[in-house]
Amino acid sequence: MKSFLSLNDVENLPALVKDALEIKKNPHVYKDLGRNKSMCLIFLNPSLRTRLSSQKAAFNLGLQTAVLDVGSQGWQLEFADGVKMDSDKAEHIREAAAVIGSYFDVVAIRAFAKLENREEDYSEQVMESFKKFCPAPVINMESGTGHPLQALADLITIEEHKTVEKPKVVLTWAPHLKALPQAVANSFSRWMQAADFDLTITHPKGYELVDEAVGNATVEYDQQKAFEGADFIYAKNWSSYSQYGQVLSKDPNWMVMAEKMKRTNNARFMHCLPVRRNVIVEDAVIDSNNSLVIPEATNRIYSMQVVLKHILEELKSSH
Repeated sequence: MKSFLSLNDVENLPALVKDALEIKKNPHVYKDLGRNKSMCLIFLNPSLRTRLSSQKAAFNLGLQTAVLDVGSQGWQLEFADGVKMDSDKAEHIREAAAVIGSYFDVVAIRAFAKLENREEDYSEQVMESFKKFCPAPVINMESGTGHPLQALADLITIEEHKTVEKPKVVLTWAPHLKALPQAVANSFSRWMQAADFDLTITHPKGYELVDEAVGNATVEYDQQKAFEGADFIYAKNWSSYSQYGQVLSKDPNWMVMAEKMKRTNNARFMHCLPVRRNVIVEDAVIDSNNSLVIPEATNRIYSMQVVLKHILEELKSSH
């Protein structure tokens, strides 16, 4: 694996998940793989799980890390070419990415969608710029349109807890106070279908995801119908793609509640966190024995660790 920006960088998904589960059994088995290597974690947006799980994964591999919070610790970056840099942006991505990539062996970036311009967000300008100008392998820690490390952790979690070979997985929209990106939902849909699970996406009309993310998933506008017979319920809010970045509904009836979970096949509840309790999900659901939010968050370590392992092995073989 040369870089990890999306599902497209994964050659063999079942093998990657299997490798992650093996690593989880003995997290320090490859503790010398990252010896004398270093990784820079670049954050253009806040983080808790992504920051800490990425550092923990690196530590498990003997990899040194440095963290850069762009904005509070670094210069504001300009990504457009041919512009006169006479505003608030002091450094161009061409120099910044080249310098960072010359300092570190691996570079990981987190940059949310701004939800102002759909074409700009979906062009993945930040990730594509780092991929183009950074000489080191690049890892996507969440971008404008995807969160592959989260989706991989979700897949690892389902593999650990599924009771049938091809479970019914439901991705349900849930209300939120503000507009959120489609990144987690996009990646979750793509990765669940790549794993050949039975995926249903349920949401109010107007919240349809981009066609490429929906793929062959079943789309159901009746949430309670979607829940019927489900093995896993994955809750997430996202803003409208068609009316880009807009909040079209805050309907509290879409919250995941214990009464709705009775329609499922004793489904396990999942959410990427952070979660707004009693807005996205009822306390009775997230605090139940069927909640997987903590195991799921723990698996963020192993989704990053297996990706780092494959990248470090590629670096080792190329030298």
